[in-house]
Amino acid sequence: MIKVVIADRMGKGQKVAAGVEKAGGEAIVVPGMGADMRLGDVMHQENADMGISFCGSGGAGALTASTKYGYPERHGMRSIQEGLTAIADGKTVLGFGFMDKEELGQKLTEAFEKQHAN
Repeated sequence: MIKVVIADRMGKGQKVAAGVEKAGGEAIVVPGMGADMRLGDVMHQENADMGISFCGSGGAGALTASTKYGYPERHGMRSIQEGLTAIADGKTVLGFGFMDKEELGQKLTEAFEKQHAN
């Protein structure tokens, strides 16, 4: 089962979490304001497979996770397709602008599982 940490600057992420679970993954939503800045710490603590960060720019949490723990990241994304491409390129931390959508969580989890099924 793929373990996905979701961290939103505004403390949201429940819809994305529902999509992760719909795709058969385990979703961990980091609580509270500024949660995106704790993405890497929670991923490391939970030994997660993938992390999704949300903030206005789509970058702060993803960059922090990459800098602190070396997770391969892509940030500044604004669409599901950009996230799917990042997964295909081997990224495990994905930084988006605010997009708390169930479809995003489901499609990213399905793509990650397919990419790492080997």
